[in-house]
Amino acid sequence: MELYRGRLIDHIQLVVRDLKASRRFYGAVLEVLGIAIGGEAEDYFWADELFISSADSRAALGVLTGRHHFAFQAKDRAMVDAFYEAGLAAGGKDNGAPGERPYHPGYYACFLLDPDGNNIEAVFHGEAKRSADAVEISF
Repeated sequence: MELYRGRLIDHIQLVVRDLKASRRFYGAVLEVLGIAIGGEAEDYFWADELFISSADSRAALGVLTGRHHFAFQAKDRAMVDAFYEAGLAAGGKDNGAPGERPYHPGYYACFLLDPDGNNIEAVFHGEAKRSADAVEISF
């Protein structure tokens, strides 16, 4: 069995009710993954391809996004476990404790609801070799 993970998604924007609560939650879980907050302003923050803004930000046009599910890749099972604990401590709600899932052999994941009810997953697909750590785009 082979899995291919590429750059299907260029970026994701979530428009949230409480930007401070989201900053606290995402700051905690992203730190576990080794992903730094890339920048922030009064009405938004971003990290890598994830952009989170308040409803009154220019990009949001006053409309909250709906409930979404997306997954962050973890380097190992311990990172999934740490993600789960950090997310709970930062205001996330349990939506599936760390454990093996039936999606494919070795699929180890956890699920948390962020402050807006989005289903946020951390997943380790098992031992594998990546062809590249990231895609680099130069202009």
